Amino acid sequence: MIDQATIDRIMDAARIEDVIGDYITLKKRGANYTACCPFHNEKTPSFSVSPARGIFKCFGCGKAGTAVTFVMAHENLTYWEALKVVAKKYNIDVKERELSPEEQQHNNDRESMMITVAYAQDYFTKILHSHVDGKNIGMTYFAERGFTEATISKFQLGYCLDSRAAFSGTALRDGYKKEFLVKTGLSVERESGELVDRFFGRVIFPIHSISGRVIGFGGRTLKTDKSTPKYVNSPESEIYHKSNTLYGIYFAKKAMMQSDKCFLVEGYTDVISMHQAGIGNVVASSGTSLTTEQIRLIKRFTPNVTVLYDGDAAGIKASLRGIDMLLEEGLNVKTLLLPDGEDPDSFAKSHSVTEFTDFISQHEEDFISFKTKILLSDSKSDPIKRAEVITDIVRSIAVIPEAIPRSVYIRECGKLMEIGEDVLTDEVAKLRRKKLYDDARPAPAPRAPQPPTDGDAAPPEEALHTPAIPAFVENVFCREQERELIYLLLRFGNQFCFGVRVSAYIISEIAGEDLNLQNLVYRQIFEEYQKLLEASETVDVRHFINHPNQQICELAIDLLSEKYTLSKIWKQPDSPDIEEDRLRVEVPKAINVYKSKIVTQAIMRLQADLEGKSGEELDALLLKLGELSKVRTRLSEMLSRPVF
Repeated sequence: MIDQATIDRIMDAARIEDVIGDYITLKKRGANYTACCPFHNEKTPSFSVSPARGIFKCFGCGKAGTAVTFVMAHENLTYWEALKVVAKKYNIDVKERELSPEEQQHNNDRESMMITVAYAQDYFTKILHSHVDGKNIGMTYFAERGFTEATISKFQLGYCLDSRAAFSGTALRDGYKKEFLVKTGLSVERESGELVDRFFGRVIFPIHSISGRVIGFGGRTLKTDKSTPKYVNSPESEIYHKSNTLYGIYFAKKAMMQSDKCFLVEGYTDVISMHQAGIGNVVASSGTSLTTEQIRLIKRFTPNVTVLYDGDAAGIKASLRGIDMLLEEGLNVKTLLLPDGEDPDSFAKSHSVTEFTDFISQHEEDFISFKTKILLSDSKSDPIKRAEVITDIVRSIAVIPEAIPRSVYIRECGKLMEIGEDVLTDEVAKLRRKKLYDDARPAPAPRAPQPPTDGDAAPPEEALHTPAIPAFVENVFCREQERELIYLLLRFGNQFCFGVRVSAYIISEIAGEDLNLQNLVYRQIFEEYQKLLEASETVDVRHFINHPNQQICELAIDLLSEKYTLSKIWKQPDSPDIEEDRLRVEVPKAINVYKSKIVTQAIMRLQADLEGKSGEELDALLLKLGELSKVRTRLSEMLSRPVF
């Protein structure tokens, strides 16, 4: 056990912003620091670090703790292992206690795997530099790729002899256990119990964790036999998870933070060649499909990513989905198409770092221009093809979490594709609402279907959505309507309406159109409820009843108490639990009343602006007025009341 005096020294020395800053990018905000939480998926930063208190807190998922507990959660370590990591950072000697048998066994097994992998890396590197086959085959290959001795040493490249059990036999003779050779995937066990090398006859690319330890390998064959896979990677293990790992992240993380940008490429040699050329902020997905976990790993160090593509059109089209995944995680995405016949590896070799960076700055483009160019390359004049491209781009825009970037891209798409911004805004809103519905819709309940009657027929799919408000309309203060929406969230949010939860329905209709409640207390409740809903299917209203913000606490108690008086849209007395059919009527009505108030005030402002206007300015105002009038008419029809 580590004695308490040493623990106290570690805690006293640790500056939480420094410790956490080694793992994610923190931004100064007043006396504290903020970032997107590394422990759950979120679009806006809710992770806060307080240097004064020495604690962190995520207001989205609720995770909180000290510098040590952060390292525990982030690195999947025990408390004592995390203490040692923090102590090492501050050069503090640690006196360890004796662990329990279970803890000792778990730590020993994991550490044995790490030691086995480190041994393998050292073995492969020595074979490359010392063995005749390593020098004649492996080193010759790396030399042909243009890698210098310094680069080979930096990335700890190696070679595995073309003998089916050369490595496994040597490892066993050196005392390494068969169990860990198999668990790490370095060796494959046959039915007879014999071990065979997984990487025999291949050049070796060690894969490093974010902290710099080798956790796996990629091996490339030098044979031309098409039946032999070109690359073989370490299998999943306790220490290596492919979907959570980016090749080169350990070498790139500092440059990514300094340049506030990441270059994303496909393969090992692309990364190595760009590093050798002087471009250090580059990582690769190692030839696998990009994963959400890999994207979040990039986002810890920078929100800006440029994806590099070679001239293979088929390959580009197949990998376009990665752009949408990057956008959905809130990254700022640029794309770069290299000249025909070039890939990042070859281009880095034939150009200096200045030439490469100049080419990037001159040719990188936003994803709209890139997608348009790629997808319309075959038939630019085909109207059907053009419509398909617009639809594809709209889908990409719809996944962007932040409203301002979405608006900018909608404007850009409208100009490029010569289509009205309002049409695009409408389509984006529909897609965003549909996604919110799809994400929130539960699995079908195991009950027999009921035949619809004339008075109780389920509404068609399009009837689920209330009319969208045009993008040019500004939010206005609607206190009574905003209060009604918050009441519905808190009181009935966990019940169902149109097959989805009331909370998901309301949030999709309001947040899906980037409408912001103007009352600050209502807005905070709405935004917190949205974050809580992202983390769980249901939301416990006690979160708001016991909220540290006294205004939120008092409002929640007021709305949930019997003394709260419902607005006129509710025709029956309140009850703690009401049927879905009634909610299907009352919830859309509350949303439409809120939207109607916003639209009505926007029409009044436009009518006032008409005075003294002429020419194009007058025409533009009349167009907006006409569009708003149509929306108000649709809202009034849904509310079943006349327009005056």
